[in-house]
Amino acid sequence: MTVEERHGTEACKQVDDGITRVFQLLGKRWTGPIVAVLTPGPAYFVDLRRAIPGISERMLSDRLTELASAGLVLREVDEGPPLRVSYRLTAAGAALEPAFAELKQWAQRHLPKGPGGGC
Repeated sequence: MTVEERHGTEACKQVDDGITRVFQLLGKRWTGPIVAVLTPGPAYFVDLRRAIPGISERMLSDRLTELASAGLVLREVDEGPPLRVSYRLTAAGAALEPAFAELKQWAQRHLPKGPGGGC
């Protein structure tokens, strides 16, 4: 195969629609960490805010709304008093756990450690 033929074939390659849709949702800043924090179980809004340094309340609220609209997160209101809102992954959201575990392992092997640490 000539170089021209090979490049002509490669020019027809396109990103898979599924990959495009996944990264349109999960590729947004803060979305991955939110899902990761919810993976072990439900969390209150305030706990999510504390678990994700640097995220504003507004951004957390926006991302949770997007994840709920996508069917990955369920918002539950505890009437109280006091009124408290918790979030948990739906079955579709929980199904991301193996992929997130793989991404975490990949990052540990291939990406330099960032600032901060955690508890």
